[in-house]
Amino acid sequence: MQDFLKRLPKAELHLHIEGSLEPELMFALAERNGIELPYASVDEVRAAYEFEDLQSFLNLYYQGMAVLRSADDFFDLAMDYFRRAHAEGVVHVEISFDPQAHLARGIELGVQMEGLSRARRQAERELDMSTALIMSFLRDRPADEAMRVLEQAAPYWEMLDAVGLDSAECGHPPSKFREVFARAMTLGIPRVAHAGEEGPPSYIREALDLLDVCRIDHGVRCLEDSALVERLREERIPLTVCPLSNVRLKVVEHIDDHPLPKLMDAGLLLTLNSDDPAYFGGGVLANYLACQRAFGWSKETFAILARNAIEVAFLDDSRRQALRAELDRVVMEA
Repeated sequence: MQDFLKRLPKAELHLHIEGSLEPELMFALAERNGIELPYASVDEVRAAYEFEDLQSFLNLYYQGMAVLRSADDFFDLAMDYFRRAHAEGVVHVEISFDPQAHLARGIELGVQMEGLSRARRQAERELDMSTALIMSFLRDRPADEAMRVLEQAAPYWEMLDAVGLDSAECGHPPSKFREVFARAMTLGIPRVAHAGEEGPPSYIREALDLLDVCRIDHGVRCLEDSALVERLREERIPLTVCPLSNVRLKVVEHIDDHPLPKLMDAGLLLTLNSDDPAYFGGGVLANYLACQRAFGWSKETFAILARNAIEVAFLDDSRRQALRAELDRVVMEA
């Protein structure tokens, strides 16, 4: 099964590139940029990866990204992840990035875009990996700031596959960003949003009704609202579920307690993702393997999940067809 899951062509739809920063690269970039970290060793950094909730993770997450200063840093960050993902059978990655967190540190948007764009081009050439780029807004920052960033990104609108909404969920409903997402809609930019991770099911409804999103990131609390579950099923709204993340952030206590089997039984359109792999225990393959150990799912079930991700990814038709064919080949050989 492990060999099959590794060979299965997987698309990663919920990945924060800043959350892929491994401690080894953190130290290397800190040395390159003359930054003193509050940790003495890689082991000490890893020991800090015990989180009480989403906010305790975010505190470390923002501290870690302080080592990102130049376009080369963003390039190295992305390529480090692309190569690890490629080794695990990932064929398509949709990277979210948080421009506000970098702009607040004086890192210009052009620097961020240059490094990430260069890495995306190299991943396509070197790894035959397709990628998409999602510019995410920090929901615990003012909405008018998000609007300014969206307008500032005008030179790069054509490079954005979507805009998103992330960071601390509780107390920051999607409705706060209604005008920002309406502006993105007028620009023809697709929209996604984190909702129903720590926040209530009503946040999922707001994301659908007020932000007009095409998919929900996380969404696991939808099960608390049966009418919402029915709507998600009927409208085939994808949920980008991140099981190991949910465990590490105490959304659930243990992987065995995860609502994924109930979400599956409800007939929802699910995908498996890693969220912030450096902090939460591994990439997409680790999440697939954790679900196999916990739930005993068959190869057929994992093939469905992998196919779901390919079908709802931001891909052109030729690439989607190629990945479908590769998935069919691997399944036939299993």
